[in-house]
Amino acid sequence: MPARFLPLADVAEILAISSAQAYALVRSGELPAIKVGGRGQWRVETSELEDYIQRMYSQTRALVDRGGLEAAPEVEAGGDGLRAGPG
Repeated sequence: MPARFLPLADVAEILAISSAQAYALVRSGELPAIKVGGRGQWRVETSELEDYIQRMYSQTRALVDRGGLEAAPEVEAGGDGLRAGPG
């Protein structure tokens, strides 16, 4: 049975971002999470992470549809293609 909740380190790994970036997503409310345990460690429900990923796909799709992204040179160079332009 897959885990229902993930620690921020796992969220960061899944999204290929730093732990600090994952923490910032949670603190801003962009990625819903809960604090558990005596030390108040953050946990993200897997369904919330999937919802977040789908929202990011939708936002990116809307941005592309509006012409907000240039052809990403990173894709041609084998990079991740996440940046909007040179930089």
